[in-house]
Amino acid sequence: MNLSFNTKIAEGYKSTSQIARVLTENWVRENSYCPCCGEVPLNEFENNRPVADFYCNKCSEEFELKSKNGKFSTTINDGAYSTMIERINSNHNPNFFFLTYSKNWSVENFLIIPKQFFSPEIIIKRKPLSTTARSAGWIGCNIDISNVAEAGKVFLVKDSKLIDRKIVETSFNKTLFLRGKSADSKVWILDLMTCVDSIKKESFTLEDVYNFEEKLKLKYPSNNFIKDKIRQQLQLLRDKGIIEFVSRGHYKKIKYGNI
Repeated sequence: MNLSFNTKIAEGYKSTSQIARVLTENWVRENSYCPCCGEVPLNEFENNRPVADFYCNKCSEEFELKSKNGKFSTTINDGAYSTMIERINSNHNPNFFFLTYSKNWSVENFLIIPKQFFSPEIIIKRKPLSTTARSAGWIGCNIDISNVAEAGKVFLVKDSKLIDRKIVETSFNKTLFLRGKSADSKVWILDLMTCVDSIKKESFTLEDVYNFEEKLKLKYPSNNFIKDKIRQQLQLLRDKGIIEFVSRGHYKKIKYGNI
């Protein structure tokens, strides 16, 4: 994987945004691979397709690319808020590639957030455009990936260093089980993943997770058995290889090369 962009293909373009689009899309097409099955290369959809930019011809996973010049940020600009929410609630939401590059046109970070980690909670509504704007009243959105569970941030390139493909594929595939869950079940699992992420140590106890009981109760006020639900979800995360069972009431986080 060559981390430098092929700047020759952008000769003749004057707009910085056009140059960036041409270079980043070309880089993904020429250098990336499918994080799900490892297929090379990814195929590019026709221009201006409203949902995704790339797809894998082998496993049919679809990907949308977002790129940014400068340091990695936890907030990424996206399009219309209503469209994004509609996509999240449908079965046609693509996985998201996020790419950051240097002023010297070289890739610094390249990660994927699998589509099962997208929920309305990570989509931040922006203020409507002013009445004097060309698209007055239009409401855009930002994607706040700081609220995405760690297992949902899978780096292919991190700080200009390549991550081993086997690690990428393992990290991507270990959470595919979420796609088979109902919306309510998936949200519960993601919430507990986030709680575990918030524990600032690699090994943790059941009591550490119980500390989030009141927070979860506020979100699920009709659930009178929060601790039972916590234990149930921890068992699921253990069975799926997200966390490791050490001994009764003791667990350990499993790291594969995510953020």
